[in-house]
Amino acid sequence: MSRLLIGLVILSWVPFAAISGEIPEAESVRGDGLSDEWERYPAQEMMTRYLRRLAHEALDRREAHYEEIKTPEQIAEYQKSMKQFFVEQLGGFWEKTPLNAQITGTLDFKDYRIEKLIYQSQPGLYVTAVLYLPNTPPPYPGVLLPCGHSDNGKASETYQRASLLLVKHGFAVLCYDPFDQGERYQLLDAQGKPRLGGTIGHTMVGVGCILLGRNAATYRIWDGIRGIDYLTSRPDIDASRIGCTGNSGGGTLTSYLMALDERIVCAVPSCYLTTLRNQEPQDAEQNIHAQIAFGMDHADYILMRAPKPTLMSTATRDFFDIHGAWFTFRQAKRFYTRLGFAERVELIETDAEHGFSVQLREGMVRWMKRWLMHVEDPLTEPELAVLSDEEVRCTPQGQVGLLDGAKTIYELNRKIEEQLQQNRQQYWQKTPRQAALHEVRAIAGIRPLEQIPSLEVVKMEPVAQEGADRKHLILKGEDGLYVPAVVWVPKPSPSEDFYLVLDEKGKQAVLGPDGVGRELTGEGHVVMAADLPGLGVTARPAGSNVWSTHFGPGWQDVFLAYMLGKSYVGLRAEVILALARFMSELEPAGIPRRIHLIASGEAGPAALHAAALEPALFDSVKIQKSLVSWSNVIHNTITKNQLVNTVHGALRKYDLPDLAATLPADKLIIEDPVDALGNPVK
Repeated sequence: MSRLLIGLVILSWVPFAAISGEIPEAESVRGDGLSDEWERYPAQEMMTRYLRRLAHEALDRREAHYEEIKTPEQIAEYQKSMKQFFVEQLGGFWEKTPLNAQITGTLDFKDYRIEKLIYQSQPGLYVTAVLYLPNTPPPYPGVLLPCGHSDNGKASETYQRASLLLVKHGFAVLCYDPFDQGERYQLLDAQGKPRLGGTIGHTMVGVGCILLGRNAATYRIWDGIRGIDYLTSRPDIDASRIGCTGNSGGGTLTSYLMALDERIVCAVPSCYLTTLRNQEPQDAEQNIHAQIAFGMDHADYILMRAPKPTLMSTATRDFFDIHGAWFTFRQAKRFYTRLGFAERVELIETDAEHGFSVQLREGMVRWMKRWLMHVEDPLTEPELAVLSDEEVRCTPQGQVGLLDGAKTIYELNRKIEEQLQQNRQQYWQKTPRQAALHEVRAIAGIRPLEQIPSLEVVKMEPVAQEGADRKHLILKGEDGLYVPAVVWVPKPSPSEDFYLVLDEKGKQAVLGPDGVGRELTGEGHVVMAADLPGLGVTARPAGSNVWSTHFGPGWQDVFLAYMLGKSYVGLRAEVILALARFMSELEPAGIPRRIHLIASGEAGPAALHAAALEPALFDSVKIQKSLVSWSNVIHNTITKNQLVNTVHGALRKYDLPDLAATLPADKLIIEDPVDALGNPVK
């Protein structure tokens, strides 16, 4: 873990002078490049540009480190460190329990047969799969085929064709449904129909997993590992000849499994591997916490298994960038060459869009034959008889959720949370408060106040308003993180009470006719309203698509921060602390002033963190219409826009009420809390 580079980027802030009565004029825009950036690009792109810049810097460091790895001993140490990090970020795996595999039906054909199968990757967590077996004497080499993001999972024509081509060439193939696909939808309505599924379902599960210090990928990988357990338990399958292949989301799982499971001799990940430098975040299982900060790029899934045979299967017009794929291949080729096995890693590219096209399927089977059968010959995919969804159905009613004793991942997460809740209670009872808060800082990534540099004004515009001096400010931190704000100073002289008001809709909600800013200014108080990162003018445009509805319009930026080891809660909390200190240090110096913090909605969790970690900075704190607890996210199953409120592994040590309990009752007001769907909580 010595290479973990997770710390938050230091913001370069410097306060401006004199706010009593008149705010002095400032340069409209400073001459440096970062200040100019605010003028050149839309504010709504700020977080993407900021986070992408940090990602490129981290990946530059990774590539420099890669160039230092030359000897087999250095390679072995690199692989060990990378695997250890990967498993830690997944939250570790479970103890292996009986698979309790059941064959629920068979189908016989001329040159192959099918066994329809259900196994339990964990007690009650049923996995539906189809095992294709050749009608030739065993033992057979076995291939695990995790599905991509098809609604019907293993019944998808593409994955049937890949399985059929393999079985016709002598391989046993286990193709299984991922959760929220095929027969494994996690949420069913009263009629047994899916309520949510596919990538949306994966990410909904992922929101809760993040808070538990796990990942949707943890469950996906474990299903695959247990699938290999089943293959290797059968006497008709040669446990020393195991392969793995999959396309798209199945390519993701193939990449993960081939990196972590030593039993996979030969692997062909298709339409996934590229580089994070060129790739936008995808659904939850494709984003590993802190992987960019640590230096784990897509190439590392191959490097971790070197020199085992690996074929990258790619498409020219894929949305997984082909140039990034060739970059990854070059890194892998050089690694394998250093180990003396250059021939064991290759790349095939077809001039097609995203998908497990026939050329990629044929190349995959040839690669499997080369390394698992030691046969090298040309092959062409023949006409293949694809079965209907009904014909490959494994369960009586078409969904595992309708089986007796079935559990969902949401239920398993709730069980984990219930145990963690007991652990947290004991932790906060037995641990000195300052030590516990130090742990909160480390988990959320929030530095002590004295380590957060001061704010710098790069733009100031006066706004005419009767009875108050009002100015719009742009405050700057390094790397392109800006904080738009408005300061109101009542005339002729303000009171000693200064209010920092943060609304999830941005500063305009504070400024409007019904906003609290006008009321407070009318009472003679100085008011600052600011747009926290990703809110107000820096928010991504609200979309009408299902992703924005469930996870917020900035969900990809949140996941990019996540891969950098950051949380939006931590980023925003540091900005809140910098803003509060900015207000407290305004000229004239030495005059007492009281800082009051008001935060609503999405701004609430960050404000609560800021107040709990630096209580001396605030004379009062009011949190309005904000999330009641992270535990509520776990227990609500379907949630709305809670991804932005997550902190990886937070529930292992603390929940939002634990932070609230550290503040005196006369300092903190929590008003109209809401649940994970935004509904009022009594």
